[in-house]
Amino acid sequence: MQISVKDTDSGILYKLLTGLVIPRPIGWISTVDENGINNLAPFSFFNVVGEDPPHVMFSTVRTGDKNKDTLNNVLANKQFAVNLVTEDVVEQMNTTSNAVENAVDEFQLANLTPISCELIKPKRVAEAKAHFECEMVHHYFLEDHKNGGACIVIGKVLMMHIADEILLENHRINLDKYQPVARLAGSNYSKLGETFSIKRNL
Repeated sequence: MQISVKDTDSGILYKLLTGLVIPRPIGWISTVDENGINNLAPFSFFNVVGEDPPHVMFSTVRTGDKNKDTLNNVLANKQFAVNLVTEDVVEQMNTTSNAVENAVDEFQLANLTPISCELIKPKRVAEAKAHFECEMVHHYFLEDHKNGGACIVIGKVLMMHIADEILLENHRINLDKYQPVARLAGSNYSKLGETFSIKRNL
């Protein structure tokens, strides 16, 4: 089957993309608004985009041409924290995906503990095993959209917080203790599962 993007409904394209591009890491993004209200929401259009210096990106859809609270906060103060999602917090992560009024603090909604960052104002999730403190350096609104499009945000990682329990020698991550969760399509998620190694040809 061939699918012409310009002739296909955006909802169908979303289903196809999120069903094919899997698994996707989840960026659990925490921000703060001008009134000091915490915001916390998960984004599966998220990944690392560089290491020298380290940068991450996430993309947020704009349904009905409206920005989500996360995007409004980042555009206002250029700061956000990434909390990495693991098996032990996946239910709480799901709770923070609910559409609520911007006056609602998702930390309280999901019974999570906000703790201070070192270099930025947004709080981070104490229950998460790793966090990145980020400063926005670029953002880009997708053009020629049908239903509000999306905005891509790129942030420079200023500081990392990593739980001692998941660190091995030589800065390797203990995957058995880390237990990351990835996004699939619809309401489906995946655990790490079986891993294998392939050495690069020299």
